[in-house]
Amino acid sequence: MYPGTWAATTPDKPALVMVGSGRTLTYAELDDRSLRLARHLRARGFEKGDVVALLSDNTPETYEVYWAALRSGLYVTAVNHNLSADEASYIVRDCGARALVVSGAKADVVRGLDVEVAERLAYGTPVDGFEDYEAALAAAGNEPLAEQPHGDDFLYSSGTTGRPKGVQVPLPAIRVDEPGYSYVTIFGGLYGFGQDTVYLSPAPVYHAAPLRFGGVVHALGGTLVMMERFDAEGALRAIQEHRVTHTQMVPTMFVRLLKLDDEVRRSYDVGSLRCVVHAAAPCPVEVKRRMIEWLGPIVQEYYASTEANGATMIDSETWLAHPGSVGTALLGVVHVCAEDGRELGPGEVGTIWFEREEVPFAYHNDPERTAATQHPDHPTWTTVGDLGYVDDEGFLYLTDRKAFMIISGGVNIYPQEVEDLFSLHPAVADIAVIGVPDEEMGERVAAFVQPAPGAEPGDGLAAELTAYARDRIAHYKVPREIHFRETLPRTPTGKMVKGRLREEYADSESSR
Repeated sequence: MYPGTWAATTPDKPALVMVGSGRTLTYAELDDRSLRLARHLRARGFEKGDVVALLSDNTPETYEVYWAALRSGLYVTAVNHNLSADEASYIVRDCGARALVVSGAKADVVRGLDVEVAERLAYGTPVDGFEDYEAALAAAGNEPLAEQPHGDDFLYSSGTTGRPKGVQVPLPAIRVDEPGYSYVTIFGGLYGFGQDTVYLSPAPVYHAAPLRFGGVVHALGGTLVMMERFDAEGALRAIQEHRVTHTQMVPTMFVRLLKLDDEVRRSYDVGSLRCVVHAAAPCPVEVKRRMIEWLGPIVQEYYASTEANGATMIDSETWLAHPGSVGTALLGVVHVCAEDGRELGPGEVGTIWFEREEVPFAYHNDPERTAATQHPDHPTWTTVGDLGYVDDEGFLYLTDRKAFMIISGGVNIYPQEVEDLFSLHPAVADIAVIGVPDEEMGERVAAFVQPAPGAEPGDGLAAELTAYARDRIAHYKVPREIHFRETLPRTPTGKMVKGRLREEYADSESSR
């Protein structure tokens, strides 16, 4: 199912509403505009399996591009617009995009891209070297497509080496107007999405969950209410004004909501909410408990990954009986194994694996990384490297994340990328980057630096390193604090012993 299904029956119903600007796309408009873009791409020679890259802020056009791809048998790769031009260029090149569609609001990043694509389109503010999006749609016409094979997303999830990994799955063997698309089937039924759904999306649309959940809403005929950017009181205002029934947030958003004055929170009517989903990062037990106390037993959690190799879920009532758990298996069968692949018993911490009938994904252009996700004795068991344990009743608990990955405000940050950035800096002899606890963001980035001979540790060097990073990588990856050490703990084989740094940091904090 897709917007065309609902354009035929409820053409004037809002498919998408922007919270700040009030811009609205009806189902008739979303169907027409995504059809015109699909026709434009077909006319330019795009074929099933080709890739369209999208670099945009939160705008209605993002879902025009999304549905143009999904109704044409194409892949859509949404690129994080907070990345540097070099980082974004790597993704566009690696995914093999033949088209790049951009928002003029992100022209600063776009102008720095070093990519070769056959088709360039820009909406909003004009961008040099890009064809006007509106002109392309107007010229394309809106005659129905002869066939509409189902496309899919093709998103990127970084690994511990810091380079993003493209997660590509086979295209669904259905037409776009047929039921059976996995995200619609699983999450639509699980959370009760339907034509009466009003879904608030407060997160950047380049993330997997916001992009996919918005698509589920459109597939099932609901209304997507999208925030340009999240702010706590603005979210409450949107829930009240639009009578929102469903939303999905990350724990950092919960924290910011709970930090509002009680009087402010009580001044908004959130009684329309039927389901509040959270994922993307571990949620502190007390934060979740307070959200349930405030909103009632409508808080739902799932644990999954961009790779979609498996998933668990848990509702409020079950969580209150198993606080801290991420639930039981929703997709696949959960196994927890030791480093040697041996399956562990209840309460024993190990790597989390999901068993499926076949391997559900492959990393684009990286068979070695794909193979590394597969269990040595069970090829259809895959892992993304998370650690945890199951209890006697089969409930899963997370104890760590992918290697040393940092999750800050629901965003994954990979220390190796930051460490590599400084590897040739003349003032740095050695560096280790870890995540440290942060009350609001969950974790923040901290760097431990061994200065090079002749470099003077202190505020001046810290400011220099911070400025160096801000010029080269996305700002949310830049260390929020820098600690200088005479030496850093490495094993004889050269591996950094980050556990020791975490302990040292915790000890120093507790002694304050």
